[in-house]
Amino acid sequence: MARVYSKAYRSDAMTSLARVYADTNVNNPKEYWDYENLAIDWGSQDDYEVVRKVGRGKYSEVFEGVNTRNNEKCIIKILKPVKKKKIKREIKILQNLFGGPNVIQLLDVVRDPQSKTPSLIFEYVNNTDFKVVLYPTLSDYDIRYYVMEILKALDFCHSKGIMHRDVKPHNIMIDHSQKKLRLIDWGLAEFYHPGREYNVRVASRYFKGPELLVDLQDYDYSLDMWSLGCMLAGMIFRKEPFFYGHDNYDQLVKICKVLGTDSFYAYLNKYGLELDPQLEALVGRHSRKPFTKFVNSDNQHLVSAEAIDFIDKLLRYDHQERLTAREAMAHPFLAPVRAKEGGQ
Repeated sequence: MARVYSKAYRSDAMTSLARVYADTNVNNPKEYWDYENLAIDWGSQDDYEVVRKVGRGKYSEVFEGVNTRNNEKCIIKILKPVKKKKIKREIKILQNLFGGPNVIQLLDVVRDPQSKTPSLIFEYVNNTDFKVVLYPTLSDYDIRYYVMEILKALDFCHSKGIMHRDVKPHNIMIDHSQKKLRLIDWGLAEFYHPGREYNVRVASRYFKGPELLVDLQDYDYSLDMWSLGCMLAGMIFRKEPFFYGHDNYDQLVKICKVLGTDSFYAYLNKYGLELDPQLEALVGRHSRKPFTKFVNSDNQHLVSAEAIDFIDKLLRYDHQERLTAREAMAHPFLAPVRAKEGGQ
């Protein structure tokens, strides 16, 4: 049975603002972020044929398809019945991000003439199953390379005033043979407006930032950086997922057992959050567990001082302390990638 606690109570402490790109949508024209008034330009469903099913999510079924006009492969995402507003948000965000580095490209939007079921048509990526096939085979350099590729997508979307809000291995498509990476599934993505309060029921449990778990609603792009930190820790320490909570409350406990409770309570205090007494009892008191404690014979070839420092600078309770995507790209952990790309 699910335990029900109210998470935390917020006093009139400081409201939180993004450290970067805070005013992007303040400076953008209304039509850039006003997705509710988007007029969808529907293409023709007859131009596409389903080939085989490749996946399913909470909100959609995903197929490999073919564009019958040019015989090119594509991905067809058939949306399950959901609020029109949510569909419009995903389409508007994908349109705004079109052509950005490592962002999956939306090619067309079509709907069934009878059922009116909408489908999103995307570029095709020949994906390797990340967790089963790819994770265990990645070299130290591969991990650094793909993290840089994810950061390019994140810095781009953040610079465009958009938070992804569901960064996890499942939403990273990799064609390892071509070293091609795409950040997919923008269905939970949202426009960042300074001071706005957002729904905390986003992201997947193992990748949820502490802000979501304590009900801090004025979060920002830095949420994505926590999720990336969880992914990276999982890859480096070969422990997937890195924080393995059985529900949202347990997820917070698992985080506190690693990062310690002293800095957790300092974080709550900074933002004027008071934890529900039952949840406080559940969290308890824990000292910080150094990341070096996770090193073993299975993962030591992937662990370095820079990797641990990088993870430490992403996995911070206080979202304002986390590296931004742009700062992360300049971290020593990614120096070998920058050197190869000639950007030293």
